Amino acid sequence: MAGVVVRADPDGPAARAAAEVLGTPLPVRPGTWAATAARDGGDPGTVVWLGPDEWLVLSDEPRPEALEQRLRAALAPLGGSAVDVSAHRVSLRLTGPHARDVLAAGCSIDTHPSVFGAGAVAQTLLGQAGVVLLSRSDAGDEYELLVRSSFARYLADWLLDAFVEHRHAATEHDQPDDPRPGRRTEGATA
Repeated sequence: MAGVVVRADPDGPAARAAAEVLGTPLPVRPGTWAATAARDGGDPGTVVWLGPDEWLVLSDEPRPEALEQRLRAALAPLGGSAVDVSAHRVSLRLTGPHARDVLAAGCSIDTHPSVFGAGAVAQTLLGQAGVVLLSRSDAGDEYELLVRSSFARYLADWLLDAFVEHRHAATEHDQPDDPRPGRRTEGATA
């Protein structure tokens, strides 16, 4: 995954130049991301708002330095900058009907789709690891987690533990109070 940090005045010519390179304007609303135009038949990339004059551009481009060079050539003469940070973060995808439940085990962000739908992003902690959390769905069932490379293994293990714990808790909740044959408890069905 290619990752390039772009710095520019959001109202200035460097931001407009970045938009031309990426095929989409830089998102200026805090806590949002936007899809870039697809290049050479590949998947569209993502532009993540990190701060008032800072964005993270993500792409499946096989040569991250090429993306950095294109952005730098367009931005530098206009007072902007582009820096390759591809080795800085790892991307993890969390999908499925219980993705929100797994996140809730270690994240204080309200990920309900009514407040954190597709296009939303937050920088937060998940299981004590700093992450950039992107919502990829309006159904609350698909998220992308960007985590520092040095924390990637920890976070992957933490997510697996949270999933197992959630699955175990859901299984216990679905069982009658007394699982012995022939025993019924209030609320249990035959």
